[in-house]
Amino acid sequence: MYMQQNSRFSFSSESVSEGHPDKLADQISDAVLDAYLRQDPDAKVACECLITTGQLIIAGEVTSSVHVDAVAIAREVIRNVGYTDPEYGFDYATARYVNLLHEQSREINHSVADGGAGDQGLMFGYACRETPELMPLPISLSHQLMQRQSALRKSGALPWLLPDAKAQVTVVYENNLPVRVSKVVLSTQHRKEVSQEEIREAVIREIILPVIHPFIEGEAPEYLINPSGSFTIGGPHGDTGLTGRKIIVDTYGGSCPHGGGAFSGKDSSKVDRSAAYMARYVAKHIVAAGLAENATVQLAYAIGVAEPVSVFVQTHGTGRQADEWIADKISSLLDLTPKGIIGRLGLKRAIYQPSASYGHFGRKDFPWEQLDAELLEALVK
Repeated sequence: MYMQQNSRFSFSSESVSEGHPDKLADQISDAVLDAYLRQDPDAKVACECLITTGQLIIAGEVTSSVHVDAVAIAREVIRNVGYTDPEYGFDYATARYVNLLHEQSREINHSVADGGAGDQGLMFGYACRETPELMPLPISLSHQLMQRQSALRKSGALPWLLPDAKAQVTVVYENNLPVRVSKVVLSTQHRKEVSQEEIREAVIREIILPVIHPFIEGEAPEYLINPSGSFTIGGPHGDTGLTGRKIIVDTYGGSCPHGGGAFSGKDSSKVDRSAAYMARYVAKHIVAAGLAENATVQLAYAIGVAEPVSVFVQTHGTGRQADEWIADKISSLLDLTPKGIIGRLGLKRAIYQPSASYGHFGRKDFPWEQLDAELLEALVK
């Protein structure tokens, strides 16, 4: 987060549930990618989805020696998320599916054949000491709220919950440190028979307080529960979903810049994805090594060129070394070519569908979140 000395300010971030139409599209795109990678780790995939009332369109480019049934994969994702009833406006069993996947452009395929970047672009990574996972607190809490909403829905603990939901958390900072949660917005799709009063009471008690209780200082936060009123029409029936439309939810909740590229549905030759993961990996190691309290990292590439055209580090006034020194150190220690990134992080594996909901960063199971003891030691030498 941008540093403001001796200041008090509020900062908000949002998350959405796995049943949000944009996240549904992301999950389908990544499930298709994973299906190719399980059989062909060298597959080149760029899969996009558009989902709306009763219809799903799958499109994009693939170069692979294998075939996968993208429609069957999509059906299973939608079923697992919970769109299993025509009353929800989308039923996985009766929806219309259109598969428009086709072969990748030979020009693009040629540009990456020798390890060059699959496109030009600039990717950002970020880390800070606000949470144990070195993520900003507002986005971390927002994701936790959505994960809890999903868990309570699937367990039947709150049987009137439906798949679509959104959360937004506002945190008050003093001298760049989070001191309390001041506002929580949570909108959740629900069955028609439940009242807004019952929803408000249960959402605060069962979803919000277990997550944010440690961050309530003094006065209670303001809770805005379904502020627009009834929310019975949701998911693809309420709003068309597109792959890659929730890039700030996917990353750091606005706490650092974003280069513009989306992640889901893209194999690791696309630096939109792989270099964003490496930028997070680098930023996390900078902070974990004690070189800074906050770190923003930018990596930029040209299509068909392996080496990054620039490596940028900013520690927002918290660095123990000059930012340029840290950037040079990172460049000397790490292979930042697409091939080097893919090898270090093991990105040819089928690991992507879980990343398509509740954020790509701050979750310990992903390889770009793993700290390397040798790299940490080398950074402080």
